[in-house]
Amino acid sequence: MVNVNSAPAALTGSDPRPKAPATSIEPLYTRGHGHLGRLYAEQRQLMVNQQIIPRGITDPRVINAMLTVPRHRFVPLDSTQFAYRDEPLPIGHNQTISQPYIVAFMTDAASIPGNGRVLEVGTGSGYQTAILATLAAEVYSIEIVAPLAQQAERTLRQLGYDNVHIKQGNGYAGWAEYAPYDAIVVTAAPTRIPSALLDQLAMGGKLVVPVGYSSQTILVITRHLTGFSTEYTIPVRFVPMVGEDH
Repeated sequence: MVNVNSAPAALTGSDPRPKAPATSIEPLYTRGHGHLGRLYAEQRQLMVNQQIIPRGITDPRVINAMLTVPRHRFVPLDSTQFAYRDEPLPIGHNQTISQPYIVAFMTDAASIPGNGRVLEVGTGSGYQTAILATLAAEVYSIEIVAPLAQQAERTLRQLGYDNVHIKQGNGYAGWAEYAPYDAIVVTAAPTRIPSALLDQLAMGGKLVVPVGYSSQTILVITRHLTGFSTEYTIPVRFVPMVGEDH
């Protein structure tokens, strides 16, 4: 887990450049091969060496996932040159792909077992989904914005992540059909913790969720036989979680 005092504040919902509309994802055969493939691999290595490890992420499984998953495949074409920078990027529909460090931090905090089942709330671009799928046996991901869910599913299928299951729906309700989950990762910010997600957490499992209004704190909630414990970690700024909390 990151030493919160040494970790810089992370802004996951802002971007200094004009927010151009998201464009379609380029087919697999035209991106990430040959010279470009080597270039992107080098950029991922720099990303890990400069953004991830120095901030306290040292789990080899998480680092391997960050080195392996092609982040440039999950951003609009006009943003590929920025894909490995230490910043969030717009993906359309008023949503963003979180900066790499935040993805690594939340994945590390989730403590995902290799045979684990993970629920993700907020598929977005599908990048965090792919990172989770690299570590877990099965990932179930919910996205309320239908075009994002469809695009993420296409990209993940093209890249061969066959252990990912995506549906369009209300993340506040979770996905009870496949519960309990060894980890639940929420990539948008509710103002309070959805009770359904707590109910769907396995014993010993962790819920990683940013909670708050204009700015939030990532909470790591662990389920025990006697109830839940909560760890308050780093300050962040995520897009709000939309939907209804029943």
